[in-house]
Amino acid sequence: MIGAKRQGGFTLIEIAIVLVIVGLLLGGILKGQELITQAKIRNVVNDFNGTTAAYYAYQDRYHAIPGDDINAATRWTVTQTSDGTFGDGVVTGSYNATTASEAAYFWQDLRLSGLIAGATTDTTPPQNAASGITGVQGSGAMGLTGLVICSSNLPAKIAQAIDSQLDDGNAATGQVRGNILTSGGTANAPAVNATPPTLNYVDNGSNVYVVCKNI
Repeated sequence: MIGAKRQGGFTLIEIAIVLVIVGLLLGGILKGQELITQAKIRNVVNDFNGTTAAYYAYQDRYHAIPGDDINAATRWTVTQTSDGTFGDGVVTGSYNATTASEAAYFWQDLRLSGLIAGATTDTTPPQNAASGITGVQGSGAMGLTGLVICSSNLPAKIAQAIDSQLDDGNAATGQVRGNILTSGGTANAPAVNATPPTLNYVDNGSNVYVVCKNI
């Protein structure tokens, strides 16, 4: 009809172009999320390996265990309140201790010695890449014996990947073990006890774990 207005709309080519752009954007977002996850896995694994290396370097240098070093306070002129067991070869206290505990002094001794970075007055465990902490516990954890390193607030996907890289990938067995924290991960550094885990990792999008390994 002469004089009729042409109705506007998208052509098939235009729609195809939009769909391609949306697909590229979604792909980029998903790829970016995967890269972030892989970076967190590497960081936590490096925390485990780096802490172990610093622990043995301290022993080699001072012939003592960090945190349990009976000479640390006088060597660096700092205040460390003994629980009566300095020098017995065991680091007492839980991995999430922040003060007045050999598990907390472990980190201060490593910082004082220059083996890890941080303020020399700081006795708190370092934060990990998942907004949890990396700590040590000498009274046993999850059925493991001796001094262990624990990293908390780890989503199931990250926890299992770390276990797979360092051990057998099973939360209940081997030298790397994991316990679920809470379904919502509201507590980023809960205590762990000596009871071995009984369940493997379950990645349901909400499970969060603390993972421990022998030093």
